[in-house]
Amino acid sequence: MLQVEGLVAGYGKVQVLHGLTLSVPEGQLVTLIGSNGAGKTTTLRAISGMLRPSGGTIRLAGQDIAGQPAHKVTRLGLAHSPEGRRVFPTLSVRDNLQLGAFTRLIGVRPKGDVAADIDRMYELFPRLRERQAQLAGTLSGGEQQMLAMARALMLNPRILLLDEPSMGLAPILVQEVFHTIARLKERKVTMLLVEQFAAAALAVADYAYVLENGRLAHEGPADRLRDDPAVRAAYLGQAH
Repeated sequence: MLQVEGLVAGYGKVQVLHGLTLSVPEGQLVTLIGSNGAGKTTTLRAISGMLRPSGGTIRLAGQDIAGQPAHKVTRLGLAHSPEGRRVFPTLSVRDNLQLGAFTRLIGVRPKGDVAADIDRMYELFPRLRERQAQLAGTLSGGEQQMLAMARALMLNPRILLLDEPSMGLAPILVQEVFHTIARLKERKVTMLLVEQFAAAALAVADYAYVLENGRLAHEGPADRLRDDPAVRAAYLGQAH
């Protein structure tokens, strides 16, 4: 589904990614973990078109999307739930969800049944149903994260990029977010997850990449990396 090869990207003269290669097969949940500043968010921004890479290739379902602007990448079926949620604060929950389906409503993506999909989001995130008429800016942090994920899913994406969905949330809400991610995995939603809580990410993922200073340090099946002594010591806070 998603193939990234030799990705080079950064900000101005600061190079963050140094030839990153990874893949996300259709129907799989792949996680990218690493310390702060390792380049995880930069990777997602380069893939989704928020940041123009300076080298490498990015292919979505066989189509080269490297360097394409975000709105064109979205039209091809890539949804990005960004770090910091970034909901539309002065719009209602329901309006945020409808905006997630914007490319469907204007005929760029297959329209399908948008109203039914909103109902499916309410089933997946029951709290959003209770808050559907409420302004998004008045939601709690956890509710905004749920809305950001649901809004991205309203694209009916080929692949969903999730950037730090647990950031700033209380532990009980972190559990709720990961429970939802597990449900999406059961539904075979293709996902690339960037997450600060490495243990939780490895517990739910099929495959994992470990990023250090913009380069891959480890990769493999998530359960294998979870038991790797070096990974446990560096990212899980424990030795094997």
